[in-house]
Amino acid sequence: MPKLINDTFIRTLLKQPVTRTPVWMMRQAGRYLPEYRKVREQAGSFMDLCTNPELACEVTLQPLERFAFDAAILFSDILTIPDAMGLGLTFTEGEGPKFSRPIKTAADIHNLKNPDPEGELRYVMDAVRLIRKNLHGRVPLIGFSGSPWTLATYMVEGGTSKSFAKVKGLMYEQPQLMHLLLDKLSVAVAAYLNAQIAAGAQTVMVFDTWGGALSTEDYAEFSLHYARKVRSLLNTTVAGQQIPTVLFSKGGGLWLESMADSGYDALGLDWQTNIQQARQRVGAKVALQGNLDPVALYAKPEVIVEKVKAILQQYGNGSGHVFNLGHGILPDINPDHVKAMVDAVHHYSPAYHQQ
Repeated sequence: MPKLINDTFIRTLLKQPVTRTPVWMMRQAGRYLPEYRKVREQAGSFMDLCTNPELACEVTLQPLERFAFDAAILFSDILTIPDAMGLGLTFTEGEGPKFSRPIKTAADIHNLKNPDPEGELRYVMDAVRLIRKNLHGRVPLIGFSGSPWTLATYMVEGGTSKSFAKVKGLMYEQPQLMHLLLDKLSVAVAAYLNAQIAAGAQTVMVFDTWGGALSTEDYAEFSLHYARKVRSLLNTTVAGQQIPTVLFSKGGGLWLESMADSGYDALGLDWQTNIQQARQRVGAKVALQGNLDPVALYAKPEVIVEKVKAILQQYGNGSGHVFNLGHGILPDINPDHVKAMVDAVHHYSPAYHQQ
């Protein structure tokens, strides 16, 4: 594999000195790009796009042709593992993901198979290999998975949920059964991420989308405990190079101190968490990623620039900050507004990195 030309993102996650703040964004390959919509239509469906390594590679690289992002993120979905476990994943426009065979009984949990990353999930690994090859070392490639807790919520609810009544009902009424499910998912998630690393991912990120739906005590027991287990099972050294790890719990601002002790190199922040206060709370333990409100990208470019400058100023001097949104970009954002954000990060951040 060619040597990285731009390693600013990797160095920042490891809190090494850099000359400017790196920037990428969640869902950077997505519906806000007309070229993505064209390939999505060509593929036929979202899952057809995810399971086609050539097309997944094409849409992963599309944002890098438009914007000076400092990382590429694998185009895939967080629910590939439950789908490979046999739950039957489908996506309906406007409704989100649905499982045709959600978990309803103890037997369903006991009978879950552990998917082979190079078997049922081979299409993901083939996409990682193809993307790394086609990146030619321009920027690092981020691999990812949903967290065990987040995957469990979809598997038990059968899709998205507002109250999480089914999964919380299982958690409260049969905690040992819930722990069994989360334990199985931890092993599967770690194997999946290790396979992505072996295929060429240079950073891996765990998306705990629904961690913030839990109480403080339940977050520690049912979400963070298993994110920590995943981290303990990861192979994070490849050919002498460290593979940085990132944990993002949406709504997790309350628990940054315990998250910082979980073994990950960096924490993702949602837009409701003040990045200056977050840095003060975690100290030098971890890098921080975030955290512009995605809705701010509807504003005029000059407003976006001021928002970027404010976040850079809040984080302050030194390495350890990856600029990102506080969640994924929304599908009807003007691409010119994304460019305004990226260019502003690159223009204004060097002042915070002078040695």
